[in-house]
Amino acid sequence: MGDGRGDEEECRVALLNGGGAAKEGWQVVSGGDGKLRRRVWEESRKLWVIVAPAIFSRVVTYSMNVITQAFAGHLGDLELAAISIANTVVVGFNFGLMAFGAKKYHMMGVYMQRSWIVLLSCALLLLPMYIYAEDVLLLTGQPPELSAMAGRVSVWFIPLHLSFAFLFPLQRFLQCQMKNFASAAASGVALCVHVAISWLLVSRFRFGLVGIALTLNFSWWATAAMLFAYVACGGCPETWNGLSLEAFAGLWEFVKLSAASGVMLCLENWYYRILILLTGNLKNAAIAVDALSICMTINAWELMIPLAFFAGTGVRVANELGAGNGKGARFATIVSSVTSLVIGLFFWVLIVGLHDKFALIFTSSDVVLDAVDNLSVLLAFTILLNSIQPVLSGVAVGSGWQSMVAYVNIGTYYLIGIPMGILLGWLFKLGVLGIWAGMIGGTAVQTLILAIITIRCDWDKEAMIASTRMDKWSQVR
Repeated sequence: MGDGRGDEEECRVALLNGGGAAKEGWQVVSGGDGKLRRRVWEESRKLWVIVAPAIFSRVVTYSMNVITQAFAGHLGDLELAAISIANTVVVGFNFGLMAFGAKKYHMMGVYMQRSWIVLLSCALLLLPMYIYAEDVLLLTGQPPELSAMAGRVSVWFIPLHLSFAFLFPLQRFLQCQMKNFASAAASGVALCVHVAISWLLVSRFRFGLVGIALTLNFSWWATAAMLFAYVACGGCPETWNGLSLEAFAGLWEFVKLSAASGVMLCLENWYYRILILLTGNLKNAAIAVDALSICMTINAWELMIPLAFFAGTGVRVANELGAGNGKGARFATIVSSVTSLVIGLFFWVLIVGLHDKFALIFTSSDVVLDAVDNLSVLLAFTILLNSIQPVLSGVAVGSGWQSMVAYVNIGTYYLIGIPMGILLGWLFKLGVLGIWAGMIGGTAVQTLILAIITIRCDWDKEAMIASTRMDKWSQVR
């Protein structure tokens, strides 16, 4: 497992299994000693200190994308499809840190700078995907008119793409120090600016899709600039000592963990992006892409909540493991999983109840509204499933299991989900319903595997591995 040792044998001892562990687990959940309620409250408080501002920050930040897509949708069906296809080229990066739990404060700023170097290098390597997006989309079978418009928009998204390399490490840097309020404040200001500029460039000056892209570029870079100003101007005195050449030392060790995490998250991110690309090969592609992109936008919008739990769970598990507390990491996993699942059930009910109304945010086209209505049941179950899967992925990141989870993602997403979606969509002629249903099957299998691995994990052993890893990293100069 962690540190590149993706061996499932290290997850032997059950989270709530037979024998002594079961007895201890029953004592914890039974509350016979009167401590369960206090433990749950204390752990929930620690979790929500991270998650609440992270939810606000992520939902507000993604709202900029929702606003962008809403403006594009009211320009026309083709514009909505083009902006959705262009968004499939945008790749997010992230990385995990264990420094705070182990009290290695001085290294956190150095780790963040190392992540900037690694992520900016990756971002530069991916630039051809933006520059030649039209040709790439044509190769995947997208309609020429749709590919041409999406290709033009993709070039304007390059500054947005580069902003991720700076913004995401800054957000995780602050999350690890329980300073999510800074991200929340910056995101709130950026959203207000984004709404104003979107109206100005799209509605007033009618710059169309170019205006939409320019607005997104400005808003995301403004968020990154505000967060960096907060960090550099004294917001993190214990962990930020300015730019340092030490960031260039030990890059390879850092890259090995970051690469595994990046592959894991990219495989998850690309999975449902591929769904949109596959839909572009169906008949009436523009309408199909419009309907699916609306559902995926709603799904991603709500997914910001589980992703906040992903980040919060990763930080809580990493902090407990870094401090040598395996039982604390286990308990944090249970509390976070249950809380996120309850929230997922609430949104499942909400989508089922508003199945024929939520698409009005993005379009007034009757044919698109009907197509979205037909997909609403799948959307509801996707939201429910995604309420637990990111939490388990957060446990994996916090525990350093990225390499193993990357293999799980490849197997379940790309060897089960996509083939099943293609089979149902084309061979059984179920169209977008079949494609999406098949890919949900891949996600379900992945979630089941991650749940089994988490339940069987030996948390005390993981705490020892985390302590060894942190000692190794702290000696790298």
